[in-house]
Amino acid sequence: MAGGSGARPERCRRVSRPGTPGSEVPSASLTAPHAEARAAGGGEGSRRASQDQCSGGVPSPVWQHPFLNVFKHFRVDEWKRSSKEGDVAVVTDKVLKSTVYRIRGSVSASNYIQLPRTSTQSLGLTGRYLYVLFRPLPAKHFVIHLDVSTKDGQVIRVSFSNLFKEFKSSATWLQFPFVFETQTPRRALAGVAPSSARWTCLQLDLRDILMFYLSRHYGHLKSVRLCASLLVRNLYTSDLCFDPAVTVTEARRAKLSVNPVPREMAFPVPKGERWHDHYIHIRFPSDGSKAPGEQVEKSCYPPEAVFLGHMSRRLPHPVVSGKPLLSSRPCAAQISTPALPCQVPSAPGLLPEVGLPYKYPEVSSGGAVRVHSQRPSAWDEVTDAHTVAGGRHVLADKPPGVPMALEDIGSCKLFLPDPVLKLKGVIGFGGHSTQWALWTKDGMAVVYPCHAVIIILQIDSGQQRFFLGHTDKVSALALDGSDALLASAQVQPPSMVRLWDFPTGRCLSLFRSPLHTICSLSFSGSGALLCGVGKDRHGRTVVVAWGTDQVGLGGEVVVLAKVHTDFDVQTFQIAFFDETRMASCGRGSVRLWRLRGGVLRSCAVDLGEHCALELTDLAFAQALDGHCGPSAGMLFVCSHSGHILEIDHQRMAVQHIRRLLPTQSSGVPLTEKQNFSAGSGIAISSLSVSTATCAVGSEDGYLRLWPLDFSSVLLEAEHDGPVSSVSFSPDGLRVLSTTTSGHLGFLDVPSREYTVLARSHMAPVLALSTEQSRGQMATVSLDHTVRIWDLATLQQLYDFSSSDETPCAVAFHPTLPDFFCGFSNGAVRSFSLENSGVLVEHTRHRGAITSLVITPDGRFLFSSCSQGSLVQYNCAVSRCCVLRVAANMVCQDGRPNPNTLAVSGDSCRLAFVGPSKCMVTVVESASLDELLHVDVSTLNLASNHPDWAVAVCFSPGSSDQLLVSTFSNRVVVLDAVSGHAIRELSSVRSRACSSLALSEDARLLLAATGRTITVWDYPTQANPSCQVYIGHSEPVHVVAFTPDQQQVLSVGDAIFLWDVLAAAERDQSDPEAPPVPEAGSSGGQLEDLASGASGLPRQQVPMPSEASPPPLSIHDRPREGSAGTFSISDEEGPCEENHVSEMFLQSQAPTPPVLIEREAGGAGDSPREAAKGPRALAMLPGHHSQMSEWSLQTVKAGLPTRPDSYKHFTARYKASTRVKSISFPPVGREQLRLKAVVGYNGNGRANMVWRPNTGFFAYTCGRLVVVEDLHSGTQRHWCGHPQEISTLALNQDGQVLASASCCGNTAARCQIRIWDVPKGLCRQLLSHHDTAVQALAFSPDDEFLVTLGDYADRTLALWSMATYELLSSTRFPEPIHGVAFNPWDANELICVGTNAVTFWLLQHHGTDTSFQVHREPVPEELGASELTSLCYGASPLLYCGSSSGQVCVWDTGTGHCFLAWEADDGEIGVLLCSGSKLVSGSNTRRLRLWAVGIVPELRRRGSSARSSSVFMERELTLDGAVVSASFDSGMDMGVVGTTAGTLWYISWTEGISTRLISGHRSKVNEVVFSPSESHCATCGEDGSVRVWSLASMELVIQFQVLNQSCLCLAWTPPSCGRPEQQQVVAGYSDGTLRVFSISRTAMEFKMHPHRTALTAVAFSTDGQTILSGDKDGLVAISRPCTGMTFRVLSDHRGAPISTIQSTSKEYGDLGVEGVELWLAASGDQRVSIWASDWLRDRCELLEWLSFPAPAISEAPGLLPPSLAAFCPWDRAILVCVGLGAHEEVVFYSLRQKQVVQKTPLPFFAMSLSLSPGAQLMVVGFAECMLRLLDCASGTAQDFEGHDDSVHLCRFTPSGRLLFTVAHNEILVWEVTSL
Repeated sequence: MAGGSGARPERCRRVSRPGTPGSEVPSASLTAPHAEARAAGGGEGSRRASQDQCSGGVPSPVWQHPFLNVFKHFRVDEWKRSSKEGDVAVVTDKVLKSTVYRIRGSVSASNYIQLPRTSTQSLGLTGRYLYVLFRPLPAKHFVIHLDVSTKDGQVIRVSFSNLFKEFKSSATWLQFPFVFETQTPRRALAGVAPSSARWTCLQLDLRDILMFYLSRHYGHLKSVRLCASLLVRNLYTSDLCFDPAVTVTEARRAKLSVNPVPREMAFPVPKGERWHDHYIHIRFPSDGSKAPGEQVEKSCYPPEAVFLGHMSRRLPHPVVSGKPLLSSRPCAAQISTPALPCQVPSAPGLLPEVGLPYKYPEVSSGGAVRVHSQRPSAWDEVTDAHTVAGGRHVLADKPPGVPMALEDIGSCKLFLPDPVLKLKGVIGFGGHSTQWALWTKDGMAVVYPCHAVIIILQIDSGQQRFFLGHTDKVSALALDGSDALLASAQVQPPSMVRLWDFPTGRCLSLFRSPLHTICSLSFSGSGALLCGVGKDRHGRTVVVAWGTDQVGLGGEVVVLAKVHTDFDVQTFQIAFFDETRMASCGRGSVRLWRLRGGVLRSCAVDLGEHCALELTDLAFAQALDGHCGPSAGMLFVCSHSGHILEIDHQRMAVQHIRRLLPTQSSGVPLTEKQNFSAGSGIAISSLSVSTATCAVGSEDGYLRLWPLDFSSVLLEAEHDGPVSSVSFSPDGLRVLSTTTSGHLGFLDVPSREYTVLARSHMAPVLALSTEQSRGQMATVSLDHTVRIWDLATLQQLYDFSSSDETPCAVAFHPTLPDFFCGFSNGAVRSFSLENSGVLVEHTRHRGAITSLVITPDGRFLFSSCSQGSLVQYNCAVSRCCVLRVAANMVCQDGRPNPNTLAVSGDSCRLAFVGPSKCMVTVVESASLDELLHVDVSTLNLASNHPDWAVAVCFSPGSSDQLLVSTFSNRVVVLDAVSGHAIRELSSVRSRACSSLALSEDARLLLAATGRTITVWDYPTQANPSCQVYIGHSEPVHVVAFTPDQQQVLSVGDAIFLWDVLAAAERDQSDPEAPPVPEAGSSGGQLEDLASGASGLPRQQVPMPSEASPPPLSIHDRPREGSAGTFSISDEEGPCEENHVSEMFLQSQAPTPPVLIEREAGGAGDSPREAAKGPRALAMLPGHHSQMSEWSLQTVKAGLPTRPDSYKHFTARYKASTRVKSISFPPVGREQLRLKAVVGYNGNGRANMVWRPNTGFFAYTCGRLVVVEDLHSGTQRHWCGHPQEISTLALNQDGQVLASASCCGNTAARCQIRIWDVPKGLCRQLLSHHDTAVQALAFSPDDEFLVTLGDYADRTLALWSMATYELLSSTRFPEPIHGVAFNPWDANELICVGTNAVTFWLLQHHGTDTSFQVHREPVPEELGASELTSLCYGASPLLYCGSSSGQVCVWDTGTGHCFLAWEADDGEIGVLLCSGSKLVSGSNTRRLRLWAVGIVPELRRRGSSARSSSVFMERELTLDGAVVSASFDSGMDMGVVGTTAGTLWYISWTEGISTRLISGHRSKVNEVVFSPSESHCATCGEDGSVRVWSLASMELVIQFQVLNQSCLCLAWTPPSCGRPEQQQVVAGYSDGTLRVFSISRTAMEFKMHPHRTALTAVAFSTDGQTILSGDKDGLVAISRPCTGMTFRVLSDHRGAPISTIQSTSKEYGDLGVEGVELWLAASGDQRVSIWASDWLRDRCELLEWLSFPAPAISEAPGLLPPSLAAFCPWDRAILVCVGLGAHEEVVFYSLRQKQVVQKTPLPFFAMSLSLSPGAQLMVVGFAECMLRLLDCASGTAQDFEGHDDSVHLCRFTPSGRLLFTVAHNEILVWEVTSL
């Protein structure tokens, strides 16, 4: 880069001081010597220098220099080259005293300014920086969209908005949240702009944004869209980095070496005041995102705004400039992250002042440019390994051998020791290349790379030392002659170079090279010069010389010279005798180089006739006397054709050329080789020269030693692969060699012995297994090998290879010397380690083996494959045999993953992912009987997308827990017996956990998360801390503990062995145990504990201090226009409200902390004193909070983790969308009337009510409230809820019912409906909660209604039932599980939640309402459990159930718990008490009746009370977890609802349970009817076929097939009229057909006509033939009388069959023979119509219809089903939907061979049915509605009632009834027109 006197932009750099790694402080000196300040746009020198520094020397068009006024250039005011939409106006701003553009409107997308006018145009602005001068409008949101084009033409959408709550990205778009902050300790994460929002200069570095987030090169700015609501003054682009706080005049007067802002960009500043007091400067990305070696500007943080981008890899920390650039006062550390989930000890909030001078690049006379390479004490080590833990960006500095552990610092409990893992050994070599292996100076160690890790191996001891820091594979290594400096480069472009202090392993410098990729590095002997060779981004060869002499002294790396060449360079080496001389070789060239005066020049050696040789390596020879003068030796160069060239480097002439030829025959010793004999020579890949010999490595696998005259071979060693490099040790007695097959070893010349140092897999390792008795490990890899390793020495013992098949899974036998291996061809083989042979081979699988697992007792082996098969083997004997083969058991789309299968520690249970990826199944290992079935997709309620399982793992010991990792980066801990979700761990990485391992003591949980390993402190129940370890350059496939539990194995690109440093937990009484810091301990204490006590360096950056939780503010009613009623006060100073609130909070359990920023130089306020006394009630006045709306959204930002309680409502995932408006038919003229609802919603909570005295009985199904008469069975249906109903409540007199539904796409908030029970009408609509309402409760006097939000909403609202006004609303800092009014006092309210009971006392002051609040913690005897349910008993008793199964009894008068007993094994979700009896219901499916008459007496006894006096009278086990219950006053009978979707009638006196209401638990796939309409049958995904009485809709018969889904169903036709002929045929997912007899209630027979899942089935008209279709498009014709399939039609092959229907016809009608017509429709929009006579075995194709695919832009690839049916009133007419490009019904005439009619539809149809009784047709839609079409009159009527897509419609044979199905909801409609 040329020198000059132009001004360079001033910047601050990142510096580190002891104790504060990675801290950012401003430089104390901002002057640059020899720099003259100039105004922006001042001269060419200024522009050139700034351009070179800021944009890397990429020039922009001249007309855009030095900056461009975008609005002026494109004449925005004329609106010709730009456009505006909505409310856009020109106004005058009082602050700027100039005209600005105001963009406002409620919808941002409809109010905007866009440049250029159309999307086909481009701005073409190439400036690196975009300056946006704008001000957000108060209490509004704004959006800024930028379309940026990369150099390869890709357009990236970059958006900034305060609407965004988190950073999101894809390959084509980036979304950054814009977050506002105030000077108060409370901070917001996302929300509207505050009222004090200032004018802002937003400076966007477009080049760095694309590079750091997407690794793309910035081309130009294509377009800009500024959306409401904001004021914008202008946009500017420039390659210069301006300081908006410095004007041109100030810069000239003060001679500041900065780029002052141009006058037209400057904001006016009142005289005598500072720029930062009025405006805000935001630069993004900040220097926290810069790669080391780049200078970055940073100012102090502002008082009111911060720019937040939550990032996952090398993501910039936001920088906001709010103070003068020249301020010498240090800034406060600021971390822009959400409030952490719990409180941690505080850390220093201020950084020490640093007075280090800042040095700018010095330009030498030779043009050398100084490259800024910062000290990597903290920052450099993590630049390439930035990991987010606990919501914070954590940087760690590790010594060599200790990996970077990135700990979740948001945990309450420290995870010690830190780190808990230490890298001990790595099995592997190479990665990117196998040519790099170096000797140390003493010849006692070898340096080589293994993917991203650099290893130093001591030859004698075998110990390894590691250099960690690279994030991609190492591409080149170089070591200086004194073993002082090690240089390494990595593959990922642009290539980063690291300089290491070799003795200590500390990274001295990290800098970005000017090369795109580096293929070779070479150090001079003194280490003062480093040369690198590689390619630039255009593919040209580049040679760079760096000066490194000052690096070890604290200096910087200097670029001495850089040369572009057009010739090939394979090897480049600096001469050992002269550091200014180098040599290189490549294809057809040998060049000698010299560095002089900062210029690197080269001269080619004349090769003559050998100029076409492919030269591969070179080496300088030493003189025999050991002198290193210029004439000491020669230059040897080798070629791929076997030539050896001996070159005199002084004369630049070839002295000798020899050619090495292979031996003539095998077994004959090598003799002298003739130099130029005919034939092909030995392909030499590498050579090395000592004083007397030359070592040559060749592609034939030989290492040969020759004398320097190459007269004969002295010694040779054969390898098992081509030799890639050779190297003499410094003493010349050993030759190091590497091979392309991953072997590293050396040949000892005196002893002629070869020693293997390392072997390696040459492809990713897929699986591993360990063996305890012999200490061995087996691994399988994509390199087609199975290898056995010794864990003690890390040496390979055995190697099994196969050229045509890939091993995928491996498992050691626990007792025998055998191991099992599964292959890609489906074979499972047993190998013996004693004879190294195959014992037995099994080929029962059709797909690649995905997992192998063996029971710990060695009895059974299980294997799974990609086709979903599960095979059980008996491996108790040496030759294992197959016991069972089960098809479609395991997930079919699974990849090889050892954790797809898991066995329990007691060998009794097997868990696996399947039969679908959303399901986890647990079976008995011996019989494969199903024990548990868990739907993982329902566990993640925080997501709108279905989740699926990735890996499973049993807990050790009793295996009472099952761990499941999911695709949404979570680990869910399930009860292995009940399937209940116990707790959840979230991964800090953005990758799913592909492998899990839990230590035998259940202390550490390992997970493979992408390229990292995550370790959790498993015993910690709430927010367990974790550590993240890097080192792998590719995804980690498996993590596992060694058999002795002392080490951890991780495999992926290589095999890593880690030492476990965690010691057994000490006894609390141990005096030597380190003290546990309290919540209020200082940061210094934390550091001492984390580093000094454990003897390990501190692993995290000091974080800002944390204060007490924010005070609650509870209001009597919301103020007008407010978004909520519970908030964090933003007022400072002591006040009554703050005192009272804090007094309330200090009695609570720990709550989410709030980070406090402290002003520079000031200390934080100490906590205020709280009121004392155990029973002190805090008065919370009911006035309004003066809090801004944006601050409220801080509290609600981010969805909390689901608590460990099943009490919270679980809304089922729905892919459908509801129509926001629907046109209903006129009242009284409806052709359909809803008659009955089949099923009960087991997803709801307390969603059933029953009053025995009045007989009122109501429950929910979807979004309907069903009111049923239990005597007659008639139903009333209350419609109106837009989404699924979560809960119900009936008031005391039974006249008012309250129901609540969750929010959704048609409802922004939950809807609460108040119903008039006698009239069945909705009185009032209420809405306040944001996500879901989990509980409702009426006061005993019916004056109040309390509504409780779920764990995400956490809001308690109190309503007046007289006026329906919201009286009060409180948002809790933690989830609340239950609420109840005191039945004897309408002013007392109690809530239960985490470890506490909260008492609320209502007090009324006129129209105002206030609360007295008291919180009592749960006694320690109960443990750390959640209180999940409550009910009142005899006054003053309160019963509470817990998540651990305990029931505790409280005295509400004194507020203490006096009694507790173990009532269940699981969580108690329902408690009811009346008189002396208590009913408890839990998630263990148990319902228990307790005698509690003695409890009042026990209360009077006090401490002498014993729970043994309470005894259980009766117990019933139901079919699911208990979610709702109602009993009579005597507790003798009641109704109970379960998660299985069943309502049970309970009679305690008789001890029986009777099913009242039941339905399918999963999706209903078909409904069919008996010819007489006496019964109907349904089938579902749960594998059941249910037969119902059509008159009463009661369940009559149920046929159940385990582990299969029933997908289709058919009833015998009317021709089979006799009762014994009544049968149903069902098709299943395993390809089987089962025929069930209705009269005999048994299965008649089973057939297997298909290999894949059946999708459609039908009887022929005579009932003697079954037609079935599968998902592959095959149609099978079978005879039920013989059970044989006699014909298979493959015309529809390739698309699933969606419909099969048959109908009778006259023989000869339609011109074809046959008595039956039948059709088949497939998913590829094709329909075939056939004429058949099955008795004569005739089947003829009548018609083939093919339609174009529908054009669905909303969901490409998700086509509606292709449905077709014969028209009942004209069987020659075919009715089709889903066939064609438009939403319509098509009528096709088989006689006319054409479409005769088309009827338009509002949407694409999902289901179709035609009435046999009238010309009616019904169509179901994905929009949760159905349409009835009268084909005779042409009219249509729309109806709704379903909560999901209506995927099934079926008329009964008479047409009087219509059945419609959405998922598992079955609605029965009565056709009124018949």
